[in-house]
Amino acid sequence: MARCKFFSLTETPENYTVVLDEEGFKELQPSEHLQVEGSVWLPLNVVSNGNASSSSQAVGVTKIAKSVIAPLAQQHVSVFMLSTYQTDFILVREKDLAVVIHTLEEEFNIYREVGGEYSAVLSQDVHNGFQKNGKECTVQERGMREKRAAQPTVHPVLIPPNQFCVMSLDPDTLPAIATTLIDVLFYSNSPKEGALPSQDLDCIKFFSFSLIDGYVSLVMDTEAQRQFPADLLFTSSSRELWRMVRIGGQPLGFDECGIVAQISQPLADSDISAYYISTFSFDHALVPEEDIVSVTEMLQQHRKEPDC
Repeated sequence: MARCKFFSLTETPENYTVVLDEEGFKELQPSEHLQVEGSVWLPLNVVSNGNASSSSQAVGVTKIAKSVIAPLAQQHVSVFMLSTYQTDFILVREKDLAVVIHTLEEEFNIYREVGGEYSAVLSQDVHNGFQKNGKECTVQERGMREKRAAQPTVHPVLIPPNQFCVMSLDPDTLPAIATTLIDVLFYSNSPKEGALPSQDLDCIKFFSFSLIDGYVSLVMDTEAQRQFPADLLFTSSSRELWRMVRIGGQPLGFDECGIVAQISQPLADSDISAYYISTFSFDHALVPEEDIVSVTEMLQQHRKEPDC
């Protein structure tokens, strides 16, 4: 997929979720096992100009919870989140683009990227044809089916014991780990040697690989990390470990609004960093291991007193 500039593959116990642009999708071979969600999705990426009003040191979706995620939820815009080592992408349906721009343009300067060039976008541009023609990036996910929620729901969460790493590597070294990457993604499903039965049952399989505009991002648990050459992968200077909060007791679908906001708002209020990765069946937030107890208590309290 040499021409594909936006590619992400996430493995969960339920399925594989593939997110890729139109060029990448054209190169996929037809398959009865590949189901495509029918909407065109566009990725939004928030870039700070260095003059942020908040003194927050949090990273990930927490930085944009109040300025982007919450306002879109209030306007009933469904979002599909993809956090990477480098940044956070908020994917919205193309049909919602006019509402998205109208909602965010007071807070942000909005630009469209075409061929590496940026041009300013205003809400009137969308109404005048930009929405119809602006198919710069499409999202396709394996196994997607839409499911509409009648009203906002406070979803149950699961917190597995796995410890996770958010990592990257030099794209030039990608061929050196290709065999290991394929093995971890598609063949390493048997219980790990030396793992306690209860421990192995409680942990969940989760691995995310993204290659977007030449930048590689990897999210894996510490068991998977041990299979990769330690000198090729790098992470933050703190080498922080993360714990997962999986959102949803039943498949969430793609129409319900406010799911990301339900998780990111409380974390932002407490200035707790979070990476957030949406998939076909469930959403997944990664929070620092040191904060998992307070996050668990916070979400339990949130379930008792849901927002209206």
